[in-house]
Amino acid sequence: MPRIVYLASDGERYEIDVEPGNTVMEGAIDNNVPGIVAECGGACSCATCHVYVDDGWLERLPPMEDMEDAMLDAAAERRANSRLSCQLEVTPELDGLVVQVADNEF
Repeated sequence: MPRIVYLASDGERYEIDVEPGNTVMEGAIDNNVPGIVAECGGACSCATCHVYVDDGWLERLPPMEDMEDAMLDAAAERRANSRLSCQLEVTPELDGLVVQVADNEF
């Protein structure tokens, strides 16, 4: 099972096995990773699951869709490596993915 590494804003590191087919957001919610609020439940309509993807992983992710790009425009502190974790489906190829949880609590 792919292991996703979540770096919380408080400095805690969470290494979580996430079932393929689930999203990075679902892995965080199911395992109580702080900072992933996910108010819309993964519908790509709130940006409260915003993460910063480790630079070494950016090229391995699927391209961002227009809806995610537009939603990230509303996120606090958008960066070049910003993604919505609800839009990142976990696959075996993402084993070891590292994401930093953004400040999603407004």
